[in-house]
Amino acid sequence: MRDSEEVNILLLVVAVATLVLTLAAAIEISLGARKLAHLADIPPLPGDVAPRVSVVIPACNEERGIAEALQSVLSQDYPDFEVIAIDDRSTDRTGAILESEAARNPALRVIHLRALPAGWLGKNHALQKGAEAASGSLILFTDADVVMEPSVLRRAAFYMESNRLDHLAIAPRASVPGFLSNAFLAVFATMFALYTKPWKVSDPKSRHHIGIGAFNLVRAEAWRKAGGHAPIAMRPDDDLSLGKLLKLHGFRPDFLLGTELLTVEWYHSFAEMRRGLMKNLFSAAGYSIPAVLLGCVFQLVFLVWPFVAVFATRGLLRDVNLAVVAALWMAFALNAGNMGIRRWWCLALPAGSLIGIYLMLRAMAMNLADGGIEWRGTRYSLAELRANRL
Repeated sequence: MRDSEEVNILLLVVAVATLVLTLAAAIEISLGARKLAHLADIPPLPGDVAPRVSVVIPACNEERGIAEALQSVLSQDYPDFEVIAIDDRSTDRTGAILESEAARNPALRVIHLRALPAGWLGKNHALQKGAEAASGSLILFTDADVVMEPSVLRRAAFYMESNRLDHLAIAPRASVPGFLSNAFLAVFATMFALYTKPWKVSDPKSRHHIGIGAFNLVRAEAWRKAGGHAPIAMRPDDDLSLGKLLKLHGFRPDFLLGTELLTVEWYHSFAEMRRGLMKNLFSAAGYSIPAVLLGCVFQLVFLVWPFVAVFATRGLLRDVNLAVVAALWMAFALNAGNMGIRRWWCLALPAGSLIGIYLMLRAMAMNLADGGIEWRGTRYSLAELRANRL
């Protein structure tokens, strides 16, 4: 009986701690969200005089969605911009699609890469080559599947210039099909927000930084002074790493929510998502086995167990865990609303957490067993990946 009481006391302590932490997270997300501006609320840059923008789009086997995304970029209502698309060793029709569009639109320039030098990830090398060819005072790094509303560049440039920024990251509305993918997306988006704390990135005294692969607008001079992409040549998280690199060099960043005007289909199926995340989940943990295991235990204790405890416990312990579940749903629903994710997907929180644990453990196991990662047909060793630190 005494052992049972001690276990219940321990579980109650864990439940109370979880409740406190969850309420704190919900409050931080709620207060932080009030500080975040929406791109849709930013007025477009007026007139026909504007800083030249070079839009750099890396593309490797992107034939499925690149035509729509490219057309949305070329249709921007912006007075002075160029688009540099990099065909990074594609084996499908990506290169042909790009050349066909370039023949019709002089604003588009296509660079074909046939080889990858040692010491570079393919995408990072493509971004480097595209930026080297850029003539704009602002460089927009974006992905080949991002669809933009026509006023996006005008709004982003106005915000960039009026706030004298060096780096502006904008979050799109990400979509994925199916229950498994959406359950994980709701969890991933919230954990990402709590890790990056985008409401703090503009504070020069804060260590927090951010970068968004869908929209990283950078002052060209700042990018060059920071060394370009060379310091992050082997970073799978090139977008976040670029944000960190620029902030470490003292440049001014900020973040906007662009979910009304920017969209991206993150992955087309759960199977594709599982394959795609194998390249960077272990990287996100710094290639550290203890960090992965600790993160998995954290999710089990704080994001999964409370839902089990509602049915497995009684009395005060059950009531506290009910409060934890309500607080978790509130915190995740608040962030989901900010990111353009349907709030009701947060009801699948425990399933999303378990999927996240599975994906993280799978990525770690695969990366360790293979001695590296396989990305777009190229293998990169774990030793060289681990060596690229910021």
